[in-house]
Amino acid sequence: MRERGFGRWIVAVPMCLLALATIYPMLFTLNVAMKSRREYVLNQFSLADHLTAANIADAWNTSGLGRYTFNSVVVTVGAVALLLLLGSMAGFAFSQLTFWGRKWLFLVCLGALMIPFQVIMVPFFRVLGQTGLLDTHLGLILAYTGQFLPFTIFLMTSFYSRIPAEVIEAARVDGSTTLGVYRRIMLPLGRPALLSVGILNALFCWNDVLISLLVMQSEQNRTLMVGVTALRGQYSDNIPLFAGGVLVAALPVIAIYLFFQRQITDGVTAGSTKG
Repeated sequence: MRERGFGRWIVAVPMCLLALATIYPMLFTLNVAMKSRREYVLNQFSLADHLTAANIADAWNTSGLGRYTFNSVVVTVGAVALLLLLGSMAGFAFSQLTFWGRKWLFLVCLGALMIPFQVIMVPFFRVLGQTGLLDTHLGLILAYTGQFLPFTIFLMTSFYSRIPAEVIEAARVDGSTTLGVYRRIMLPLGRPALLSVGILNALFCWNDVLISLLVMQSEQNRTLMVGVTALRGQYSDNIPLFAGGVLVAALPVIAIYLFFQRQITDGVTAGSTKG
């Protein structure tokens, strides 16, 4: 019993330290956002004298964060919808259909996961410029779709591989076409995986800075994360205001993690076991 208790402490202490290291930056940012500029200059690490949301309101009203938030919502919703549609169809095809080159195409999708975006950044920018998609919502939606589609296909294929082939055969015996099987069988059964993958992709798109900064070149089309990053240079002498902008950008992500943490975990482990 002593050895078992000692083993638990060996695991618990590092995990607690890791949790504190994760939580502390959020608490520090919240504390700074509640300070006035004078309080922050006098003592950066002291607790705020008064709890006020003035910096958050100022960051929202004077820095265009409302417009940036709208851009982020439009792009994230559009990209996630397209990713779920294409990813679920490709996952169904790779896991349940038989066609020439299926394994090779799936390996190509897996290989795309290993290519960093920085490697394809220059040709990617040229293609968007030649097609007139630079600085447009559609261009950024397609960019996110291309970047995160291999990950979506991999998870959906892993999940759909767990569905017995007998279910598909029974539907075909009843007269369902391939599209009918996908719409009536695969989509309802894949709802848990679709929810998990949708949440993960929404977090990826919402938190992205590099792709958005490359595609959205005008100030009015910036996404929220790029807009908050620009605050650091625009209000370099007013760190509490910048911290308020950071909180505005972080709150949706924190809310998603709190309400959908089980689905996020399921999405990461989708397809890890069969049967």
